[in-house]
Amino acid sequence: MKITSKGRYAVTAMLDIALNQEKGAVTLALISERQGISLSYLEQLFSKLKRARLVSSARGPGGGYRLSRPARDISVSQIIHAVDESIDACKCKGKQNCHDGEMCLSHALWSDLSDNIDQFLRSISIQSILDKKVSHLNEIKFG
Repeated sequence: MKITSKGRYAVTAMLDIALNQEKGAVTLALISERQGISLSYLEQLFSKLKRARLVSSARGPGGGYRLSRPARDISVSQIIHAVDESIDACKCKGKQNCHDGEMCLSHALWSDLSDNIDQFLRSISIQSILDKKVSHLNEIKFG
């Protein structure tokens, strides 16, 4: 189980929107510039995020993306699943055919781990990440 750049970039881009959407819709070009993520890669991710109804878009001048609901109502798990990222620690991808077509001895362990990871990521909202960042910056600033 590994979260690839697809999942990490999608979460980072959603955080960027949450931080900047109060000034208006956020363009992918600005996210690309600020976060160092390829524009074409962002376009692929955002078509999936939009399909999952995590973002909404507007065309034309002043167009771009906004979160489709409050940041506290969007979990990291939702974002990762929206971009087709797997949170499965099982070698067999949950098919229970990991050992010569049969379930391996440790299947239940890896399946439980996958469930726990997903539950953990469901408990983390975009807003909670932003709140933690602000709290950390305040600790550094004010000692």
